[in-house]
Amino acid sequence: MSSFPIEKKLVIAVSSSALFDLSESHAIFEEHGPKAYKIFQEKNLDKVLAKGVAFPFIKRFLNINQHYKAEEPVEVVLLSRNSAATGKRVFRSIEHYGLKISRAAFMEGKSPFEYVPAFNASLFLSANEEDVKKAIQAGYPAGVVLPGKVVNDDGDEELRIAFDFDGVIADDEAESVYKSGNLNDFTAHEVEKSHIPHQPGPLADLFRKLSFMQALEDDKVEQDHDYKRLIRTAIITARSAPTHERVITTLEEWGVSANETIFLGGMEKERILTRLKPHMFFDDQRGHLKSDAGDIPMVHIPFGIANVGIST
Repeated sequence: MSSFPIEKKLVIAVSSSALFDLSESHAIFEEHGPKAYKIFQEKNLDKVLAKGVAFPFIKRFLNINQHYKAEEPVEVVLLSRNSAATGKRVFRSIEHYGLKISRAAFMEGKSPFEYVPAFNASLFLSANEEDVKKAIQAGYPAGVVLPGKVVNDDGDEELRIAFDFDGVIADDEAESVYKSGNLNDFTAHEVEKSHIPHQPGPLADLFRKLSFMQALEDDKVEQDHDYKRLIRTAIITARSAPTHERVITTLEEWGVSANETIFLGGMEKERILTRLKPHMFFDDQRGHLKSDAGDIPMVHIPFGIANVGIST
């Protein structure tokens, strides 16, 4: 079997600012402009860039292909504001770390968001909030990688991904009811519609394709009971019973599931995140994207009612 064509792959697009720590060169760009930035990158061409917040996530994601070498079902594409010339240092760092990334779009100062669908990407990760908001407004799946510690846990191969539900996997219908009313209105609305699945949210396609990957893993387990799964997904939502039922209805209608679905009933999400230690946690509300240790990679999805009125 040959490698999947890109139309059939699970593709993640990532910016160089999310993959690597570009704080030093970005400061030069901000203070001295693009010409000085280009000169700096050329002088430091062979100096390997430090890992960024998204690096461990991307590394483990790409590792999936090592277990499906014939199909190579996943791919990472680089979408960058850099020019091709200044992007040389980025690609040399990619090669240094052994990341199998071969496709890229260098936009020479422009936002690369418009190429998200061209590469069939189910997610665009960037540290540039403006680029992400443009992508979301265009209807593309995107998230802002927030600043944090880079945690290198090379002890195993498991990729752990955690999602909020409303405004991330599903649309913001329920949150809109909550924002315009109160908790009782939200509960009554969701109980009344418990048999009606939600419409997809910005990361629905990503979640569905991860579920497909987990189905491939089910086959591996059937063939080898000692097989250790590569992907572990979790939905972590502030919902509680009885509003939990519509979440389950939605997932069943879509034919997908998470390894873990946790209904917190308003508890702090950090209590779960510090135990799960995901390589990425996606939420549409910045207030939920916090950890005292700062060692959980957080991604803000600036989608829907939860982000109305929030400026860049």
